[in-house]
Amino acid sequence: MVHRLPLRLLTWDVKDTLLRLRHPVGVEYASKALAHGLQVEAAALGQAFPQVYKAQSHSFPNYGLSQGLTSRQWWLDVILQTFHQAGVGDAQVVIPIADQLYEDFSHPHTWQVLEGAKATLKGCQKRGLRLAVVSNFDRRLENILVGLGLRDYFDFVLTSEAAGWPKPDPRIFHEALRLAQVEPAATAHIGDSYRCDYKGARAVGMHSFLVAGPEPLDPAVKDSVPQEHILPSLSHLLPALDRLEGSPLGF
Repeated sequence: MVHRLPLRLLTWDVKDTLLRLRHPVGVEYASKALAHGLQVEAAALGQAFPQVYKAQSHSFPNYGLSQGLTSRQWWLDVILQTFHQAGVGDAQVVIPIADQLYEDFSHPHTWQVLEGAKATLKGCQKRGLRLAVVSNFDRRLENILVGLGLRDYFDFVLTSEAAGWPKPDPRIFHEALRLAQVEPAATAHIGDSYRCDYKGARAVGMHSFLVAGPEPLDPAVKDSVPQEHILPSLSHLLPALDRLEGSPLGF
């Protein structure tokens, strides 16, 4: 009988897997603008942001690091463009708002830990599993995790800014495996993105679980991911690990 390696390491996505914003982006942006005397509809900002973010990510992948940008410059540009697209013509008015928003999103009070996250992380540690972060985040992540009481759960935090490659690039997963000195077959990744997390991890030989969350999964995604790999919530992870450990061939 062929036996797979026992799990030794779990790598984790962060945003919308362990943490989420306390308020929608549009609400945060509108609130900070109002504090600076500028009134902009939260709905307009909320509609503009994902379009700007997508275009910026396409033109300047991974915070534009390979094109000479810093992650801070990248984000300030996203904020300025979001306000511009929402109807604010004077960029000079937005600059102090952008600076403040960048700082606010660096602090734990802007974020909240998802229900069941800490209990799940504790449960994984009790099983003797090592934990690490693999996230398409920037340098602010360490302080956010510290402030929310999550940093101590993880052996290391690997961001795409630090690695130089964003998920699903296999190199960021290989770097995590190198840091942990663990083989892919003894590792599972947990995240909410089918492309970046689920497919990215499996492409390098890792096990993977897709956190579905409250919204229905895209039918195409649901059809291509085995049911036992889908986590309706984080509380479903430990039973899923039990099933994996009990399978002689793994996934």
